[in-house]
Amino acid sequence: MIIPVKLGYGEILDRIMASDLNDLTKATWLNPPPEWRHDDSGLSVTTGHETDFWRETYYGFQRDSGHFLGAPVQGDFTAIVTFDGAYETLYDQAGLMLRLDEQRWLKAGIEFSDGVTNFSSVVTRGRSDWAVISVPRVTGPQSVRLTRIGEAVLLHFKDAGGSWHLMRVADFPADGEATIGIMACSPQRSGFRVLFNDFTVGPPIASPLH
Repeated sequence: MIIPVKLGYGEILDRIMASDLNDLTKATWLNPPPEWRHDDSGLSVTTGHETDFWRETYYGFQRDSGHFLGAPVQGDFTAIVTFDGAYETLYDQAGLMLRLDEQRWLKAGIEFSDGVTNFSSVVTRGRSDWAVISVPRVTGPQSVRLTRIGEAVLLHFKDAGGSWHLMRVADFPADGEATIGIMACSPQRSGFRVLFNDFTVGPPIASPLH
Protein backbone atom coordinates (compact mmCIF):
# COMPACT_ATOMS: atom_id res chain seq x y z
CA MET A 1 0.00 0.00 0.00
CA ILE A 2 1.07 3.59 -0.52
CA ILE A 3 0.61 6.49 1.83
CA PRO A 4 -2.16 8.87 0.74
CA VAL A 5 -0.63 11.99 -0.78
CA LYS A 6 -1.66 15.02 -2.80
CA LEU A 7 1.18 16.67 -4.68
CA GLY A 8 1.05 19.84 -6.71
CA TYR A 9 4.04 20.00 -9.02
CA GLY A 10 5.25 23.07 -7.17
CA GLU A 11 5.64 20.91 -4.08
CA ILE A 12 7.46 18.19 -6.02
CA LEU A 13 9.86 20.65 -7.61
CA ASP A 14 10.45 22.53 -4.35
CA ARG A 15 11.38 19.26 -2.66
CA ILE A 16 13.64 18.24 -5.54
CA MET A 17 15.54 21.51 -5.28
CA ALA A 18 15.69 21.26 -1.48
CA SER A 19 16.88 17.61 -1.69
CA ASP A 20 14.42 16.82 1.10
CA LEU A 21 12.62 13.84 -0.42
CA ASN A 22 11.02 10.62 0.67
CA ASP A 23 10.29 7.59 -1.52
CA LEU A 24 6.84 8.78 -2.55
CA THR A 25 7.62 12.40 -3.36
CA LYS A 26 10.97 11.85 -5.09
CA ALA A 27 10.34 13.00 -8.65
CA THR A 28 13.05 13.17 -11.33
CA TRP A 29 13.12 13.92 -15.03
CA LEU A 30 13.64 11.31 -17.70
CA ASN A 31 14.73 13.39 -20.70
CA PRO A 32 14.28 16.89 -19.22
CA PRO A 33 12.57 19.27 -21.65
CA PRO A 34 14.59 22.19 -23.02
CA GLU A 35 12.23 24.61 -21.29
CA TRP A 36 10.15 24.17 -18.15
CA ARG A 37 9.17 26.30 -15.20
CA HIS A 38 6.86 26.34 -12.23
CA ASP A 39 4.74 29.26 -11.07
CA ASP A 40 1.36 29.84 -9.44
CA SER A 41 -0.48 28.47 -12.49
CA GLY A 42 1.33 25.10 -12.47
CA LEU A 43 4.19 23.36 -14.23
CA SER A 44 4.73 24.47 -17.84
CA VAL A 45 6.70 22.33 -20.28
CA THR A 46 7.93 23.08 -23.80
CA THR A 47 8.99 19.96 -25.69
CA GLY A 48 12.21 19.21 -27.51
CA HIS A 49 12.57 18.18 -31.16
CA GLU A 50 10.80 14.95 -32.27
CA THR A 51 10.36 13.52 -28.77
CA ASP A 52 8.31 10.36 -28.31
CA PHE A 53 7.67 7.12 -26.41
CA TRP A 54 7.02 4.10 -28.67
CA ARG A 55 8.33 0.58 -29.34
CA GLU A 56 8.21 -1.29 -32.65
CA THR A 57 4.53 -1.89 -33.52
CA TYR A 58 3.55 -0.78 -37.05
CA TYR A 59 6.15 2.02 -37.26
CA GLY A 60 9.15 -0.26 -36.65
CA PHE A 61 11.15 2.13 -34.50
CA GLN A 62 11.98 2.45 -30.82
CA ARG A 63 11.79 5.86 -29.16
CA ASP A 64 12.31 6.65 -25.50
CA SER A 65 13.00 10.37 -25.83
CA GLY A 66 9.77 11.88 -24.47
CA HIS A 67 9.74 14.06 -21.37
CA PHE A 68 8.65 12.34 -18.13
CA LEU A 69 8.70 13.65 -14.57
CA GLY A 70 8.08 10.63 -12.35
CA ALA A 71 8.01 9.72 -8.68
CA PRO A 72 8.27 6.20 -7.17
CA VAL A 73 5.05 4.40 -6.32
CA GLN A 74 4.21 0.92 -5.02
CA GLY A 75 1.11 -1.20 -4.62
CA ASP A 76 -2.41 -0.18 -5.59
CA PHE A 77 -3.20 3.50 -6.17
CA THR A 78 -5.13 6.09 -8.16
CA ALA A 79 -3.38 8.98 -9.91
CA ILE A 80 -5.08 11.97 -11.58
CA VAL A 81 -3.45 14.63 -13.72
CA THR A 82 -5.01 17.82 -15.08
CA PHE A 83 -3.32 19.58 -17.99
CA ASP A 84 -3.84 21.95 -20.94
CA GLY A 85 -1.90 21.76 -24.22
CA ALA A 86 -1.52 23.82 -27.40
CA TYR A 87 -2.23 20.92 -29.77
CA GLU A 88 -1.32 21.90 -33.33
CA THR A 89 0.85 19.24 -35.00
CA LEU A 90 0.34 15.53 -35.65
CA TYR A 91 0.97 13.43 -32.51
CA ASP A 92 1.36 16.35 -30.07
CA GLN A 93 0.57 14.64 -26.77
CA ALA A 94 0.49 15.12 -23.01
CA GLY A 95 -0.82 13.35 -19.94
CA LEU A 96 0.49 10.85 -17.43
CA MET A 97 2.84 7.87 -17.52
CA LEU A 98 3.35 4.74 -15.41
CA ARG A 99 6.76 3.21 -16.01
CA LEU A 100 8.74 0.19 -14.90
CA ASP A 101 11.56 0.41 -17.44
CA GLU A 102 12.22 1.16 -21.11
CA GLN A 103 10.23 -1.88 -22.28
CA ARG A 104 7.33 -1.75 -19.79
CA TRP A 105 5.34 1.46 -19.51
CA LEU A 106 2.03 3.05 -20.34
CA LYS A 107 0.90 6.57 -21.11
CA ALA A 108 -2.55 8.16 -21.24
CA GLY A 109 -3.78 11.63 -22.08
CA ILE A 110 -4.57 13.77 -25.12
CA GLU A 111 -2.97 13.11 -28.51
CA PHE A 112 -3.57 15.18 -31.65
CA SER A 113 -4.20 13.18 -34.83
CA ASP A 114 -6.15 13.67 -38.07
CA GLY A 115 -7.15 17.17 -37.06
CA VAL A 116 -8.84 16.20 -33.80
CA THR A 117 -7.86 15.70 -30.20
CA ASN A 118 -8.07 12.14 -28.93
CA PHE A 119 -8.14 10.73 -25.45
CA SER A 120 -5.29 8.32 -26.07
CA SER A 121 -3.55 5.43 -24.33
CA VAL A 122 -0.50 3.34 -25.16
CA VAL A 123 0.44 0.20 -23.22
CA THR A 124 3.90 -1.22 -23.83
CA ARG A 125 5.15 -4.65 -22.79
CA GLY A 126 8.09 -5.02 -25.15
CA ARG A 127 5.95 -3.70 -28.01
CA SER A 128 3.48 -0.81 -27.97
CA ASP A 129 -0.21 -0.66 -28.76
CA TRP A 130 -2.40 2.43 -29.25
CA ALA A 131 -6.07 3.11 -28.49
CA VAL A 132 -7.93 6.39 -29.02
CA ILE A 133 -11.31 7.96 -28.32
CA SER A 134 -11.77 10.84 -30.76
CA VAL A 135 -13.38 14.05 -29.54
CA PRO A 136 -13.77 17.51 -31.11
CA ARG A 137 -10.95 19.92 -30.43
CA VAL A 138 -10.85 20.19 -26.65
CA THR A 139 -10.28 23.54 -24.97
CA GLY A 140 -9.12 24.24 -21.47
CA PRO A 141 -7.73 21.84 -18.87
CA GLN A 142 -8.45 18.11 -19.28
CA SER A 143 -8.11 15.32 -16.71
CA VAL A 144 -7.19 11.65 -16.99
CA ARG A 145 -7.13 9.07 -14.22
CA LEU A 146 -5.12 5.89 -13.73
CA THR A 147 -5.98 3.24 -11.13
CA ARG A 148 -3.74 0.24 -10.53
CA ILE A 149 -5.20 -2.83 -8.81
CA GLY A 150 -2.71 -5.69 -8.75
CA GLU A 151 -1.74 -6.40 -12.36
CA ALA A 152 -4.67 -4.43 -13.79
CA VAL A 153 -4.64 -0.76 -14.78
CA LEU A 154 -7.89 1.14 -15.40
CA LEU A 155 -7.76 4.38 -17.38
CA HIS A 156 -10.48 7.05 -17.42
CA PHE A 157 -10.98 10.55 -18.83
CA LYS A 158 -13.25 13.29 -17.52
CA ASP A 159 -15.81 14.88 -19.84
CA ALA A 160 -16.88 18.53 -19.94
CA GLY A 161 -19.67 17.80 -17.48
CA GLY A 162 -17.30 16.39 -14.88
CA SER A 163 -18.15 12.69 -15.35
CA TRP A 164 -15.46 10.01 -15.68
CA HIS A 165 -15.52 7.62 -18.66
CA LEU A 166 -13.60 4.36 -19.06
CA MET A 167 -10.87 4.40 -21.71
CA ARG A 168 -9.59 0.86 -21.21
CA VAL A 169 -8.63 -1.91 -18.80
CA ALA A 170 -5.07 -3.09 -19.39
CA ASP A 171 -2.81 -5.83 -18.10
CA PHE A 172 0.37 -4.37 -16.63
CA PRO A 173 3.09 -6.00 -14.50
CA ALA A 174 3.02 -5.28 -10.77
CA ASP A 175 6.57 -6.45 -10.05
CA GLY A 176 9.39 -4.02 -9.34
CA GLU A 177 9.33 -0.35 -8.41
CA ALA A 178 7.29 1.79 -10.77
CA THR A 179 7.30 5.53 -11.31
CA ILE A 180 4.22 7.65 -11.93
CA GLY A 181 4.03 11.21 -13.22
CA ILE A 182 3.50 13.57 -16.12
CA MET A 183 4.67 13.18 -19.71
CA ALA A 184 4.75 15.31 -22.87
CA CYS A 185 5.97 14.52 -26.41
CA SER A 186 6.00 16.09 -29.87
CA PRO A 187 7.09 13.40 -32.38
CA GLN A 188 6.82 15.71 -35.42
CA ARG A 189 8.28 18.97 -34.10
CA SER A 190 9.64 20.92 -31.15
CA GLY A 191 7.96 23.64 -29.13
CA PHE A 192 4.72 21.93 -28.05
CA ARG A 193 3.56 23.77 -24.91
CA VAL A 194 1.74 22.10 -22.01
CA LEU A 195 0.62 23.41 -18.62
CA PHE A 196 0.12 20.80 -15.91
CA ASN A 197 -2.32 22.27 -13.43
CA ASP A 198 -2.59 19.50 -10.85
CA PHE A 199 -1.45 15.98 -10.01
CA THR A 200 -2.65 13.68 -7.22
CA VAL A 201 -1.72 10.20 -6.04
CA GLY A 202 -3.61 8.29 -3.35
CA PRO A 203 -5.31 5.01 -2.44
CA PRO A 204 -7.29 3.33 -5.23
CA ILE A 205 -10.79 4.69 -5.64
CA ALA A 206 -13.73 2.49 -4.74
CA SER A 207 -15.28 0.57 -7.68
CA PRO A 208 -12.85 1.94 -10.25
CA LEU A 209 -14.51 0.12 -13.16
CA HIS A 210 -17.89 1.88 -12.85
